[in-house]
Amino acid sequence: MTRRHWMIAALGAWALSLGWLVKRQFFQSTGARLAEAALAVPPGAIFYRLDVGGQQVGFASSTIDTLKDSIRVEDQLVLDIPALGHIHRTTARSSAMVNRALRLLHVNATFDGDGAQYTARGVIAGDSVLQITLVSGPDTQLTRLLLTHPIVLPSLVPLRLAFGGELKRGATSNLRIFDPMLLAEREVSVRVAAETTMVVADSADYDSTAMAWVPVHFDTLPAFRIDQESGGWTMRVWIDAQGHAVRATSPAGFTLQRSAFEIAYENFRRRDTVRLARASATAAAGDIIAATAIAAGARLQPAALAQFRVRLGGVSFNGLRLGGGRQQVSGDTLLVRREGPAQLTARYRLPALDTTLAAFVRPEPLIQSTNPRIEAQARLILQRERDAAKAAELLTHWVSGHVKPEIASTIPSALQVLERQRGDCNEHTMLFVALARAAGLPARPVAGLLYLDGRYYYHAWPEVYLGDWVAVDPTFDQFPADAAHLRLAVGSLARQIELARLIGTLKLEAL
Repeated sequence: MTRRHWMIAALGAWALSLGWLVKRQFFQSTGARLAEAALAVPPGAIFYRLDVGGQQVGFASSTIDTLKDSIRVEDQLVLDIPALGHIHRTTARSSAMVNRALRLLHVNATFDGDGAQYTARGVIAGDSVLQITLVSGPDTQLTRLLLTHPIVLPSLVPLRLAFGGELKRGATSNLRIFDPMLLAEREVSVRVAAETTMVVADSADYDSTAMAWVPVHFDTLPAFRIDQESGGWTMRVWIDAQGHAVRATSPAGFTLQRSAFEIAYENFRRRDTVRLARASATAAAGDIIAATAIAAGARLQPAALAQFRVRLGGVSFNGLRLGGGRQQVSGDTLLVRREGPAQLTARYRLPALDTTLAAFVRPEPLIQSTNPRIEAQARLILQRERDAAKAAELLTHWVSGHVKPEIASTIPSALQVLERQRGDCNEHTMLFVALARAAGLPARPVAGLLYLDGRYYYHAWPEVYLGDWVAVDPTFDQFPADAAHLRLAVGSLARQIELARLIGTLKLEAL
């Protein structure tokens, strides 16, 4: 994957490694109870190793500092992913400050991968506004979000549960999380599922024979299993009574395990990265390439398949958006059929007035469909066209012809793409969706895999609603997109995080 895509992947692993949510507001009684309980929050650092398929790919830590009137929580993740003969390193850091009632004051997050860096700063302004400043290279974006509901950050749920008296089997919470880096929201439910006993390595010594640090002392900890569900995905996090994560797992194969510093970090630092990089240099037919086709330098002319059948394995399918529209699932087999004339006939004229589609014509922080420049460009492209299918085709050809395909190193903001007119598949997709929504054409970004020359590449493309969701691809100028597009996730970059977790675990076999 490109540096930016690995940073997205790292953020997904980082979100798993935290797996933790905190409400910005609570009822006063809860806040008072938390303020009193938070006086007992223990300062200190906890360390974790991040594994995929039994192999360590990362290191994480969480540090709590108790100040006079507030608590600072700093989280860090370092992730190494081998791809195309190189090790792609991504570092994710966050620092959140909350008051003694665990109410958010401000949060900073920085993501750094192969020299590309993104920083997001979030500050609560008054009682109902979250002000986000996103910095990517020379670009700065300021977004203000009205808070109609309590917001959730991927940060402190262990403290919230542990010191809010909610570590009780069967206790549930329904939360709406907001990611300050990707400027995306999603619904999450949290349930305390069970209590168990876990064993963790407390200290380590160096074994010169194994040439690695090995545990020499273990701690036995009571822990509570927290099930966190969002969009069909269920991540499980075990936390102790002090509000620290002990272990976390995802259906895509990531495992985070608390351990001694030397086991978590020193063994990771001493890995044979040269061997790992070499092993990723040659991709066989049927392999998933951890990059987009553009980043990998692949031939950018798909074969326009009308039908494609593939067998999937290696991961849980829960949460994957495999079925619906052009895609049919039977057991472990996915069948994709390119849309025909019947599916390309719109059942309405623009703008769409169906209230059930309102979410797909509204702007989002990276999809600025109400920006005057986006609206003006949409009018210029479509003129007086009101047929939804013809409008989608016009937009597909225009974006393909005006956005130069090249590797991008910034967050894909539709307005920036319109200004610069270059980018990878994410950039093409976000600009298309913004232009479509500006014209009243329901559109959404999706992500999955592109089958090209016998290999599978990460890819993003839009879908437009014409009576059902229809895939189009402005990156490759396809209307509709061919059957080589395997949709796995729906939504903005936050959903693509889920897809990134599949790399290294998902197995595909073309039939």
